[in-house]
Amino acid sequence: MTTSTTPAKPEKPRPLRRLARWWGALVWLLLWQLGAMALNQKILLVSPVQVLARLWQLLPQGEFWSAVGFSFLRITLGFLLACVVGTALGVLASRFRVVRDLCAPLMATVKSIPVASFIILVLVWVPSRNLSVVISFLMVAPIVYQNVLGGISNMDHKLTEMADVFQVPFARRLRYLYLPQVAPFFRSACAVGLGLCWKSGVAAEVIGLPDGSIGERLYEAKVYLDTPDLFAWTLVIVLVSIAFEKLFLFLLDRALYLVRRP
Repeated sequence: MTTSTTPAKPEKPRPLRRLARWWGALVWLLLWQLGAMALNQKILLVSPVQVLARLWQLLPQGEFWSAVGFSFLRITLGFLLACVVGTALGVLASRFRVVRDLCAPLMATVKSIPVASFIILVLVWVPSRNLSVVISFLMVAPIVYQNVLGGISNMDHKLTEMADVFQVPFARRLRYLYLPQVAPFFRSACAVGLGLCWKSGVAAEVIGLPDGSIGERLYEAKVYLDTPDLFAWTLVIVLVSIAFEKLFLFLLDRALYLVRRP
């Protein structure tokens, strides 16, 4: 008896696979370019080429890097604080019912209030220079809290009972039992929160207008109808946000791998 096997399809070269993943973005960039050329109104819509040209002009300027550093440090600080506080509250809420009951209405309120309302309220109490720290923290902390709490709640209780029976030390439980089960939930929260913290943080800067921030540059571009600057700074926000997300998640995955490695 003979069996027929279908030949395996030849795998695409790596450059072709990367191009296949980016074809959608290339199509939209082409449509953007064609739309800008057809409209021919720089004040309404600039082309991707004009945006890149303006960004190239901004790169050598010291004020450009100062604004990027100003916003990056504060938004990153707010995100990291949210990770620490959200994780701590999630762990405590999983252990103590009273903590969960106290945090439930607070987290629900923070999630339901619009970002603009929070920005205006916080601006009454906090200087504009630190506004993006607080807003980034408030937007990300509930996400981390709920994911960590959900990860702990969904742990395999049979494994924890077995660890109790064999009196496994806490350090080994944390390394081989708790982290592998909760880490995916924490990573998911970070992936969502990284983009949200940049959106909310820059929005806070646009309203609070701290000197030397990206939000101030966006506001000035809007006031003076400087559309190339508006698009260029928006592109900067997207690029910095994506770069920080990739770097943070890479370092997080690496740290978790090193911790769990025998």
